[in-house]
Amino acid sequence: MGAGGPSHQMLSSIRRDHPISIHGVCMSIGGAEPLCASHLERLAGVVERYEPALVSEHLAWSTHAGTYFNDLLPLPYSVATLNTVCDHVDHVQQVLKRQILLENPSTYLCFASSTMSETDFLRAVAQRTGCGMLLDINNAFVSAVNQGYSATEYLSEFPIDYVGEIHLAGHAEQRDHENTLRLIDSHDRKVSDPVWDLYAKTLLRIGAVPTLIEWDSHLPDWPVLVKEARRARSVMAQTPQARTEGVAFS
Repeated sequence: MGAGGPSHQMLSSIRRDHPISIHGVCMSIGGAEPLCASHLERLAGVVERYEPALVSEHLAWSTHAGTYFNDLLPLPYSVATLNTVCDHVDHVQQVLKRQILLENPSTYLCFASSTMSETDFLRAVAQRTGCGMLLDINNAFVSAVNQGYSATEYLSEFPIDYVGEIHLAGHAEQRDHENTLRLIDSHDRKVSDPVWDLYAKTLLRIGAVPTLIEWDSHLPDWPVLVKEARRARSVMAQTPQARTEGVAFS
């Protein structure tokens, strides 16, 4: 979110021809502390400059006692947390003067203190704040495997009417000290077949929506990326009201 330079020059060139989606990772929407005013101000400047089609953030926290942790940490789903998240979403939307989308997290544990499901929590946030949802299907699959529930059932309960964007990504497999399989939301490989299957089933329910394929490290040769994008477009083309131009990479 710098003031200029090559990054802005390239983004300006892209923006002249294409709508863009801005995806944040540092807002700490679920943090107990007030949102960082300077970070939000810089984001507002980028939004004003590029007028993106979509703006999104994660349902997670990253700050505590003035320290920023470079991770997207999970939340207990309780009334107290709901009130905090809603206050923060309201604040962001007021500053940006637009709706934002909130992304479901990838999680590796859950809190015994939670009093509602993740899908009920997300629905309540959307209903109270007017925000939309960014449905990360890989996150849904990773969390389901790690915590032993059905990704299909999770998606059937997701507040699907609020979804404005979908994310896909690859994940890594690891074994913990008890030799239990754990999935890591690594964004460093191809989208897995189970995630593609969930994507296709989701689009049959809601129609085609803008889709982002996240691949952040261990980048392959360009033809591999193109093949992934074409696969997403093929799935979208088979759904109602398909908009096959709405596939991109981050």
